[in-house]
Amino acid sequence: MNERDYTKGPDRWFLLQEISDFLFHEANLLDERRYEEWLDLLADDYHYSVPLRMNVEFADADTRGETKVGSEVCWFDEPKSTVELRVLQLATGVHWAEEPVSRVSHLVTNLRIEEVTMPEVKLSSRFLVYRNRVADETDFYVGRRTDVVRRTDDGWQIVKRHLLLDQTVLLAKNLSVFL
Repeated sequence: MNERDYTKGPDRWFLLQEISDFLFHEANLLDERRYEEWLDLLADDYHYSVPLRMNVEFADADTRGETKVGSEVCWFDEPKSTVELRVLQLATGVHWAEEPVSRVSHLVTNLRIEEVTMPEVKLSSRFLVYRNRVADETDFYVGRRTDVVRRTDDGWQIVKRHLLLDQTVLLAKNLSVFL
């Protein structure tokens, strides 16, 4: 039996549609605050990173435009266990940054397959997360991200997520939403 060729043609297109649907489902779970279900989409070896962006001179932009994950301060640089603790904290209902709860919309766009080494697929995309709470607090988180997803017997799981925010200074009062 021949293995599928995900580098071109219909197989690649169907794979992209399947993964797109998975990521749109994930966005809906986050928007609906269904965090326990969302955690099931994360692999046990999941890692989430959001480095700080820096304003640098043009000559340094490719090499020093962000902090280094694993060795420098990041907005987030955490395994699944830390994400689970954040979900537990939100579930208590005693979270000053989410009382009253935020209204959030996650948009994922420009999804592209970068590399296929089944059962894992590396993807690039753009994202926009809109958050509104109380009467007049509105936040936008915009940027690009790289995801690695893995096909399992139970469906897709997210193995790694690396986000690059377009902002160097976040104007939000907190980072209580999952990006």
